[in-house]
Amino acid sequence: MLDGLTPATRARLNWPADQSFDASLDWRAMSVKTEAIGKEWPATKYEVGKEKIGEYARVLGIENPVHFDREAAKAAGFRDVVAPPMFAVVYSSPAVGPAMFDPEVGMNFAAMVHGGQEFEWGEPACSGDEITTTARCLDISEKDGKGFYIFETNAVNQNGDQVVKGTWTCIVRGV
Repeated sequence: MLDGLTPATRARLNWPADQSFDASLDWRAMSVKTEAIGKEWPATKYEVGKEKIGEYARVLGIENPVHFDREAAKAAGFRDVVAPPMFAVVYSSPAVGPAMFDPEVGMNFAAMVHGGQEFEWGEPACSGDEITTTARCLDISEKDGKGFYIFETNAVNQNGDQVVKGTWTCIVRGV
């Protein structure tokens, strides 16, 4: 393990090799830092695979054949086997993860709770697509002793078509 993160976790989060994780950080209340508002992080790429779509659908109990069978997907009007909408988290998380852990953002992850996610879907993600996702910090603010951190991801396919735009809200208690 490197700085408390396994190589697999580091790879899954697209955590930069030169950015360490300091487990000894002081997690007590602190004021929010707003310097990262507007900051963008490097794009990540994800190649959508037929098997990954099927695995994701099976785990969620989705049985619609458009998520497993090419002919069924094409008969339904899709280019290939289509991913369920929330598969967006699979290809978007590697872009937003480094943003959330960026020391410049200064989020106290130990006190963070999930505030919400909103997605605007465009072109469906299909098997064979290469999806490029970018992340940026939309806002950091403080209210009632809580820090609100809002990030945006934008995912496009190999043709430049928007697949999904996501808004990720994290709330940190005790700021």
